[in-house]
Amino acid sequence: MSTTTKREVRLPSVFEAIIPILVMVGLMVYVFAFSDEQYDAAHMPLVVALVVTCIIGFICGHTFQDMLEGIMNRIDATLEAILILLTVGLLVSSFMMSGTIPTVIYYGLDLLTPQFFLPVGCVLVSIVGLACGSSWTATATIGIAFMTIGEGLGMNPAITAGMVISGAYVGDKFSPLSDTTNLAAGVAETGLFDHVTAMVSTTFPVLLISLILYTLIGFSSGSVAGYDPSIAEGIRTAIAEHFNTNPLVMLPILVIIAVCLLRIPGLPGVLISVATGVLFALIFQGGDTLGNIFSVLHYGPTIETGNEFLDKALAKGGMNNQMWTVNLILLAVAFGGALERCGIVERLFGKLKKRINSIPGLLFTTMATSIFCDAAMCDQFLGIGVPAPLYADKYDELGLGRNMLSRTLEDAGTLWAVMFPWTACGAYQMRTLGVNPLYYFPFAFVNLLNPIYAVVTSLFGRNIFWADGSFTNLFGHTRQGKVAKAPEEAHAKALKALEEMRQAGRAPRVK
Repeated sequence: MSTTTKREVRLPSVFEAIIPILVMVGLMVYVFAFSDEQYDAAHMPLVVALVVTCIIGFICGHTFQDMLEGIMNRIDATLEAILILLTVGLLVSSFMMSGTIPTVIYYGLDLLTPQFFLPVGCVLVSIVGLACGSSWTATATIGIAFMTIGEGLGMNPAITAGMVISGAYVGDKFSPLSDTTNLAAGVAETGLFDHVTAMVSTTFPVLLISLILYTLIGFSSGSVAGYDPSIAEGIRTAIAEHFNTNPLVMLPILVIIAVCLLRIPGLPGVLISVATGVLFALIFQGGDTLGNIFSVLHYGPTIETGNEFLDKALAKGGMNNQMWTVNLILLAVAFGGALERCGIVERLFGKLKKRINSIPGLLFTTMATSIFCDAAMCDQFLGIGVPAPLYADKYDELGLGRNMLSRTLEDAGTLWAVMFPWTACGAYQMRTLGVNPLYYFPFAFVNLLNPIYAVVTSLFGRNIFWADGSFTNLFGHTRQGKVAKAPEEAHAKALKALEEMRQAGRAPRVK
């Protein structure tokens, strides 16, 4: 009679747990600091770190099939976000074809003055970020324009870059087209628009604070004497010569807003917006062949205005150009899934989790874990994807809505990933804007202040979304709202916990 001996599975030791992290950090430092630009992406370090994690998992008793299952579970949770990201490439191309983004730049430049350059720029970058659903696209288009204009105004490049980053990430967070927005909602297992609604409670007030700070800087910078209007005028002239800048061309942005208000699911919403952009291109920018439309949507536009800077700024979009990011997402999420299945995350943060007994403590710990994942694992997708399964049950135990979890993941995981020059976000923005993140981040007020604002308001029992759909606002009033989507069993657990907390006087009742 034959017997099969099943291997005993154990948690890794602390030393074993930090090995994949050290491998990842070491390779990232090499790639971005010492490789002489022979290779400047995060993909291969992720591959190596993923292999090392699987080896650690095997040492701890996991089979290859078990590790693969953990990886596939995490990837499965992000598939919708990946599909949306692919179609976002189509969206950017269609908005370039239609003249929507060039026209936003055209009229935006006409509104700028040295005093209001920063606040107006922040708002305009936010609009483009919302329309594109991508902070990377916003900085790579209108963001580059503002960097050049800022130089003409005599503005410190670090301040301008901080403003661009703030605006880009506001638009990214509020857009249902954003990959991180969809990822955060997906891993928290809540609805996309439940998540977007929750983010408004922290990001919008911080945006207003940031606009005030940018206005104060504008009036105190003394840059009026250094103003060079020829830079902005040269860009506007090039746009006017090659695009129909009828204000109606900006209407596709309103379609994006309508998609948000009507709560159309992300993927259909993007496709509706793409169709609108193509239609406006045919109406306002002249007829084109079907083959060329397909080519632009797939590979991105090739725009030649004679203005070298503008041509480079507008050569964005295309589904094919999204594959770099899609590959990164797949590898990053796979790495996170392997870390989770191997028990590395549990070993590093499990004991800390058991000590959490308050909402402010839970928010702070979630954010600290997200920032650790950003810095150590070098990507915002891990800053969102790794903490979610680790702390989800704690949000249920404290009677919170799952959109509270998704909001907290983005408040830190998305916004602080751009702080580190060795992360994918930081490296990309540093190359795009030409400023090291360590220099611009003190002026990226939205990114810097958002997690601080979220934790501080929670200390006073404000800005909290509860499991029954109620919301305690900034003024301490608790009003009934829409119940956020959550797994059925988890939602029942959270409702029971909330009722117990209210009976004990530890949670406010709806008034």
